[in-house]
Amino acid sequence: MPLDRGNLTTEKRNERSQDIDCCSTREIVEIINTEDATVIDAVRSQLDHIARAVDIIVDAFKNGGRLFYVGAGTSGRLGVLDASECPPTFGSDQEMVQGIIAGGLDALVRSIEGAEDRPEDGAEILIERGVTAGDVIVGIATSGTTPYVRGALAHARKIGAGSIFLCCNPEVRGEVEADVTILPVTGPEVVTGSTRMKAGTATKLVLNMLTTTAMIKLGKVYGNLMVDLQVRNEKLQDRAERIVMAVTDVSREEATHLLECAHGHAKVAIVMRKLGLGYDEAIKRLDECGGFVRRALGG
Repeated sequence: MPLDRGNLTTEKRNERSQDIDCCSTREIVEIINTEDATVIDAVRSQLDHIARAVDIIVDAFKNGGRLFYVGAGTSGRLGVLDASECPPTFGSDQEMVQGIIAGGLDALVRSIEGAEDRPEDGAEILIERGVTAGDVIVGIATSGTTPYVRGALAHARKIGAGSIFLCCNPEVRGEVEADVTILPVTGPEVVTGSTRMKAGTATKLVLNMLTTTAMIKLGKVYGNLMVDLQVRNEKLQDRAERIVMAVTDVSREEATHLLECAHGHAKVAIVMRKLGLGYDEAIKRLDECGGFVRRALGG
């Protein structure tokens, strides 16, 4: 017999949308938008917990550890999405942030919801990935009940890895042991139980905060510029050139040449230009300063 989840906040009926099927198109989108606006405050209420989670992640990164997102369905897809965006945005190693979704890669494009029902599978995938005590696991389950996620977090706790639990239902508070629990209560969905909506939006916001803040703390941003981005296409080449131009006040042509000399690394190009250094010297300077451009420039 399946678990009765009717008492969970995300599974309750939203009184403000009970007659949504009788509304005009304009009225429907207004109801959805009004409900979406409540997500910001729900996430804001968790900033202290999010900050604690970031500190755990940064500490792991500094010691060679990795971050693993583990989820199923929408939660898993959002984890994989956030992980996949880190290398091009921040120049991070592909292994540094990894997304794991119940059901594997096929579950990214089609529903394999039954894949989430075995907690031992959540533990097994972490064993397969070689997760150690130096890594951090973020278990994402908007309902808070997903066996796959709970199994992964239990394994993380067992081996001494960092553990962070992200869910949207206050009813499960205390049921899952983790170093940090992030609990943005987004309330009943516009379409009952469709947690890809408000709960999914909250999840996306939190994951953005976790990795973006961690990467800033690792020196991958100068000011608000992504100076560690990887130049992999024309758009990123253009962005890298504009970053170098903005920081060093050179022309587009000079920025292009600097990036060529810096092997496509914007932060290296900036240090080369600002300090009058060659490539190897700029690399050494950055290494001495922990990769922080501001420190390398004496700021």
